[in-house]
Amino acid sequence: MQRRSEPVRVVRARGSDDDRLVREEPLTVRVAARGGPASDVWTTLRTPGHDLDLALGWALSEGLVTTLDDVVDVHHCTDGGAPDPNSVTVRLDADVLPDLAALERRGASTAACGLCGRDELHALLRRCPPAPREDVALPLDVLDRLAVEVRGHQPLFDATGGCHAAGVATADGTLLHVREDVGRHNAVDAVLGAALRGRDRVDVLLLSGRAGYELVAKAVAARVAVVAAVGAATDLAAATADAAGLTLVTFLGRPHGGTVLTRADRLGLTTGAPQ
Repeated sequence: MQRRSEPVRVVRARGSDDDRLVREEPLTVRVAARGGPASDVWTTLRTPGHDLDLALGWALSEGLVTTLDDVVDVHHCTDGGAPDPNSVTVRLDADVLPDLAALERRGASTAACGLCGRDELHALLRRCPPAPREDVALPLDVLDRLAVEVRGHQPLFDATGGCHAAGVATADGTLLHVREDVGRHNAVDAVLGAALRGRDRVDVLLLSGRAGYELVAKAVAARVAVVAAVGAATDLAAATADAAGLTLVTFLGRPHGGTVLTRADRLGLTTGAPQ
């Protein structure tokens, strides 16, 4: 596995010291049909280490795949030589490629890239019609416990302080996977890709920071029922969760026990009338 951080000598008020910096390198994702050539479709700045998960999760978020059965294989590109650590091919179980020009996000992006607006929300709901997971219910304190558990699976953050994390769990409180990355979007794609590779049922997506539109949109595409964040949410993220029938919880780990913005009924809570 490629190194995920690099040693560095730093100067502090009390003298020099050793520290570590999180690695940030480009990854190009190619998409190919069964037996056909691969096309470059996406480049992102990521932390190396979970590239196959990241590529699969991105394909899921973009609607290129919905289950692992849609994928023939995913691998680092070789182009006739040694594997390229910064290039991954996702080969689809299809005779021809879909219209790649229709992807909502194509081309180069950075670890913090994003596009937001009501047009994107409408496009997302056309691609992923609301299908509320009425089979999912769990108490709010389970989400708080899961957030603490995710924090315990962030060795890269402990070493560098420079990355985000995302986790996925089931409604019974079982934490399935955690992924860290310099980009919050990449962390979410990678953890969703890990679950896709494992054919895991995912009920909850946990975020180490805030919940923006794009992260909630990825949860909608993956048919997740609950998004729970340590930080705040944006208005478009809340509108997206509400329109898709998804439970959105923010400020986990706070004394008041978290803030539920949408579908509180999944947590056994009700929305009281304004006083």
